[in-house]
Amino acid sequence: MLPPPLPHQVQVLQRVLDRVAVASADGGPTPMVVFSLDGTLYDNRPRTLQILLEYAEEVRDGDIELSDALSSLSMDTVHRLLSETLREVDVVQGDVVHDITNYWHERFFSDDYATLDHAIPGGPAYVRALHDAGAFVAYVTGRDIPGMLLGTIASLRDDGFPVCAPGIELVLKPDATQGDESFKRSMWRKLRRLGDVLAVFDSSPGVCDTARGFFPDADVVLVDTWHLEPPDEDARVELLNDFRMG
Repeated sequence: MLPPPLPHQVQVLQRVLDRVAVASADGGPTPMVVFSLDGTLYDNRPRTLQILLEYAEEVRDGDIELSDALSSLSMDTVHRLLSETLREVDVVQGDVVHDITNYWHERFFSDDYATLDHAIPGGPAYVRALHDAGAFVAYVTGRDIPGMLLGTIASLRDDGFPVCAPGIELVLKPDATQGDESFKRSMWRKLRRLGDVLAVFDSSPGVCDTARGFFPDADVVLVDTWHLEPPDEDARVELLNDFRMG
C-alpha cells in the first residue's frame, strides 16, 4: 500500500489544475499541458521484466545458471538502464549482455509489450481532470509510430486516459532512429505555436532542464520514477512521485 502523497505533491498538482482552469475561463491562448509517457504516466518496468523472464525460459536448457539469475529479477530490481538491471543479478559478461540487449530491444519497442506497462498511480484521473478543466493535453513520447502506435493507444484507452478526443494530441516519433530529447525539442517548438504551455511533466532530468528553457513560465515537473540525479535547484523543476492528490 502506498503512503499518502506529500503535501508538496498535492500543491503542485493543484496549482497546475488551477492555472488551467483560470486560463481556460479567461478566453485567451489555449492552455496546454505536456506529458511524456515512459516513466512519467507509465511504469514500464513490467515490460522489461516480462521480456527478461521470457529470455530466461528460452535459454534454460542451455544455461540454467543464467536462466535462474534472470528468473530471480523482480519489479524492484528493474532499473531505467538494462545494463543496471542485469548487474543486479551479476550478469555482466559482454557477449551475454549483448545477446540479451538485442533480444530486449526487439521486443521492448513494440505494440505487444507496450500494453504490459502500468499506469502511474493517479495519472489517469489527473489527466482527465486537466482535460475537463480546459487543458489541451499533449502526450509527447519517445515511442515510435511503426513499432508502438497501436499499443500506446490501446494502453491509454484501457487505463482510462483521455485519448482520441478534441483537445488531446498523441505525438510519437516517425521512426525509432531519432533521439528522444531532440524529438521532444522539435515538438515543443510546434506546440508553443498552438497555445500557452502551462506545465511539462517528464521523467528525465535532462528533458526537464531543456523544457525550462523553452517554457520559462511553465511548471516543469520531474516525475521521479527512476530516482535519478535531480535537476539543480536553480533549474526550478518540481519533483513528484506520482499523480495522487489524496
